[in-house]
Amino acid sequence: MLDVPIALLPVPLAPEISLHLVDAPLGLFDLTGGEFHSDSPPPFWAFVWAGGQALARHLLDHPGEVAGRRVLDLATGSGVAAIAAARAGAAEVAATDIDPAAVAAARRNAVANDVTLADAVEQPDVVLAGDVYYSPSVAPQITAQLRAFRRNGASVLVGDPGRGYFPERLFALVTEYVVPVPESLEETGELRTGIWRMR
Repeated sequence: MLDVPIALLPVPLAPEISLHLVDAPLGLFDLTGGEFHSDSPPPFWAFVWAGGQALARHLLDHPGEVAGRRVLDLATGSGVAAIAAARAGAAEVAATDIDPAAVAAARRNAVANDVTLADAVEQPDVVLAGDVYYSPSVAPQITAQLRAFRRNGASVLVGDPGRGYFPERLFALVTEYVVPVPESLEETGELRTGIWRMR
């Protein structure tokens, strides 16, 4: 765990869900001494990002997207989208991330919300990805993974607040939300965030 205040807090756009999050006016790189270290990912899981919040709200409001289906939350972070999918009646939900600390955080958060996350989901029916297009090096890798899932028949939903590396041409806009975010994290109090379905 981080050496900063962490508290179980309601998700601003989806208060039905509570997560263990940083409870202080800090940004992502405040938690890494102001530096990026490629050998260990920054603690993305300690915040609830706009894309994940929008996905969670969408699934809670439209449970038919995932009800009775096998769901994979890719690059889960805090696990907010995975938890929402479980709450919305998914048959099975797994959360993956390149950072083992994020997977551990998602599991802690699932327990706090009385849902269970599977270790893996074979051949998911739905793939979720919130706020994954944040860097030029990550974007092509994520796109390749999502396209592979799509080719195998999965429905792919992405929550994106206009990060800049999002390949909009590959997606159709489903809906948009105005998502409350900490100014210490985003330099603004809210972000317009789209839910996009891969074509």
